[in-house]
Amino acid sequence: MGDERGWVGRAAPRFADVRRIAVLRGSGIGDLVQSLPAAEALAAAYPGAELTLLGTPAHVDLLTGRPSPFGVLAALPVAPGIRTGGPEDPAATAAFVDRMRGRDFDLAVQLHGGGRSSNPFLLSLGARHTVGSRTADATPLERSRPYLYYQHEVLRGLEVVALAGAMPVSLEPRLALRPEERARRASRRPDEPVVVVHPGATDPRRQWLPGAFAQVMDGLTERGVRVVVVGSAEDVPVAEAILAAQRRPSGLASSVAGQQPLSGLVEQLLGADVVVACDSGPRHVAAALGVRTVGVYWVGNLVNAGPLGRSRHRVQVSFTSACAVCGADLTQVGWTAERCAHDPSIVADVDPARVLADVLELLADARAERTAGGPDGTAG
Repeated sequence: MGDERGWVGRAAPRFADVRRIAVLRGSGIGDLVQSLPAAEALAAAYPGAELTLLGTPAHVDLLTGRPSPFGVLAALPVAPGIRTGGPEDPAATAAFVDRMRGRDFDLAVQLHGGGRSSNPFLLSLGARHTVGSRTADATPLERSRPYLYYQHEVLRGLEVVALAGAMPVSLEPRLALRPEERARRASRRPDEPVVVVHPGATDPRRQWLPGAFAQVMDGLTERGVRVVVVGSAEDVPVAEAILAAQRRPSGLASSVAGQQPLSGLVEQLLGADVVVACDSGPRHVAAALGVRTVGVYWVGNLVNAGPLGRSRHRVQVSFTSACAVCGADLTQVGWTAERCAHDPSIVADVDPARVLADVLELLADARAERTAGGPDGTAG
């Protein structure tokens, strides 16, 4: 296709007469966020085509009423390897597939992992053309690329859509703000700094210790910074442990974990000058909304899901490579090695003092930007 400099991956010719595109991306909200640059590339490559997201109910909630590359949002059924969250319902899955087949997709794109479950599901939709990634034992699609675990998910998605001739138009994921969200961002006062802490992670090994979060919160509240802990109902125990671990409890520190739906979480993130979190969906959402973040990462997750830029984001990294209990090699993932049964934190050695220093630096940057009347965090 001519000069391919600037492409991610090997470019292939575009398909002809594509009017309807399905994009399969289940899993967490962070996974959806990281797929947005790939979706934007598809929309640019096939102007006028309608993109349908096959995602989770949380994805639908996050994108409803918000400008995005997707014209249709469809919640996937609970099915093995496709969507978790309840008992499998084969009848609901069959009905969903029939409904999607009725949309007569011209192109179906698999951005949902290595393809063992997702490639057969994608093929069942009956699209004229299919592209995606695959492990060596997964069902081939019309055009496939190898699924190799250690690759950033944004770049993986862009390599997949390059199989359909889609050129990157963005790298940093962005979520457009609704009008009320833009007003929320603009209403923050430079003299009232707020830091939001999200301590949860899908994998408990990725969670930083409550005492470490508490040290950061102590350093912030003694400087007059308000700190709010957020999270789902599953995060309530760790949120309570963080508040209990503070050496200098303050009225400036509070928790709303378990008290809000996704829309409430987004509102909290938008009200923050900085978000402190482990590698988690809320950190990805915050960054995509334009909020500065400090992430506590295990090195393998940094490769796959770390922020690409450092002007508004910081990371502190653990290089732990073996389970502290049994010595199992943590760098062997998924299909290449069984996960051991132990859940000690693999980011416990990240220094709270360094995280606090990062937060304070970003707080100063946020204050200077808003005082000068700069961007409200919606771009760049």
